[in-house]
Amino acid sequence: MAKKKKNSKKPNLPQVNGVIEGAGEVAEQHIVSSIQENFMPYAMSLILSRAIPEIDGFKPSHRKLLYMMYKMGLLSGARTKSANIVGATMKLNPHGDAAIYDTMVRMSRGYEALLHPYVDSKGNFGKFYSRDMAWAASRYTEAKLDKICTELFKDIDKDTVDFVDNYDNTMQEPTLLPATFPSVLINSNTGIAVGMASNICSFNLREVCETTAALIRDPDHDVMSTMPAPDFSGGASIVYDEEVMKKVYETGRGSIKLRAKYSYDKKANCIDITAIPYSTNSESIIDKVIELVKGGKVKEISDIRDETGLDGLKLTIDLKRGVDADKLMKKLYKLTPLEDTYACNFNVLIGGTPMVLGVKEILDEWIAFRIECVRRRTFYDLNKKKDKLHLLKGLEKILLDIDKAIKIVRETDEEAEVVPNLMIGFGIDEIQAEYVAEIKLRHLNREYILKRTKDIEDLENEIADLEAILKSRSRVKTIIVRELKQVAEKYGQERKC
Repeated sequence: MAKKKKNSKKPNLPQVNGVIEGAGEVAEQHIVSSIQENFMPYAMSLILSRAIPEIDGFKPSHRKLLYMMYKMGLLSGARTKSANIVGATMKLNPHGDAAIYDTMVRMSRGYEALLHPYVDSKGNFGKFYSRDMAWAASRYTEAKLDKICTELFKDIDKDTVDFVDNYDNTMQEPTLLPATFPSVLINSNTGIAVGMASNICSFNLREVCETTAALIRDPDHDVMSTMPAPDFSGGASIVYDEEVMKKVYETGRGSIKLRAKYSYDKKANCIDITAIPYSTNSESIIDKVIELVKGGKVKEISDIRDETGLDGLKLTIDLKRGVDADKLMKKLYKLTPLEDTYACNFNVLIGGTPMVLGVKEILDEWIAFRIECVRRRTFYDLNKKKDKLHLLKGLEKILLDIDKAIKIVRETDEEAEVVPNLMIGFGIDEIQAEYVAEIKLRHLNREYILKRTKDIEDLENEIADLEAILKSRSRVKTIIVRELKQVAEKYGQERKC
């Protein structure tokens, strides 16, 4: 009989967390070093480039999508197919069309997840309060930017924010959006990175604008006096605990208890639930109630069904005869997600560094960001007006002797010598001479030149005013306060919670 061959394979060494047990110290150090070298860049990339929102209130995926829609002319134009938007956004965000469309859905008016949606949608975009209500494919839906996005892109072309090259260096995109209101606190934002997360609840726009303006005027303003609590798009009730709320406002961390709203229909002997906590969905509530009924823990209910329609969310609970609706709801609040908590974690990227900040600190950071935006816009306008004034000053000198200007142009032998000869003849610089040389012959008359130069005095006054703004921090703050009031008047709405 042939002898059995000994198993030549090496025994499998047990692995713990990817590190081979029994490996030498040098080998183990090499493995750990390799993990750090490969994992840490990924972790930082996830934190800085994907998961954590910045002071303008957006994660990169949101910002890229909205900016591409802006470049497509969807701020004032008609809606276009969502598939077109998704395809165009791939130029900035090459992470797959499904991920881009999911991002757009969550920012849409149809999905109803945001207090102030950024995408004006048409078609089936699902609902945030339903786990099973799927949205239609991007080829069937249409979208454009909502009106409030005007405030996100106002003056973006006036050097208010920095631009960087996209992933393949074919176009540029903004690093931040120069929002004229603290969008970081207006709409809910959630992100999960490596080792950290962000979960920022939404606040009422009018209250946020009023509070920010008050902080600009008085840095010691009590934020809770003008912004007493968050506000959620679902419209549930907030179970208010002053100490808990104070902790959330001061530290940026804590849990806010939300409770569903209901009404009792005596005629039909049923409870109609019309608002549920932002952190749950209708299917979870129904499943839990059915589980309690089947388990015999709740015996007062004969049926529960989802009657959500065009009028919005509606869950109906049919009661057995003689049941007290209020007592039953107190019981259901304890046993089901009809009462749930929203865990706050106000983690924001400030200058590329993730920071967990309180509400006042976030608003202070936004004010500093907005001051820089207004200063950069003012400096841009100032330079443009100075350039225009410089040209008009040169044109004004031509007014002294139009015939001389025409003679110089006519008698110059070579085209390249026209500008130098005008510079010598009128004592103007090359830029002014180029401007004069480009004027059509029919415009070289006193009437045209007087019309163009009559604005010199107004320009000089505007330049003086812009220079005064740049020198005065209080003037800049006054401008921000005025813009905040305009936003609050135009887009403010009553609290939903």
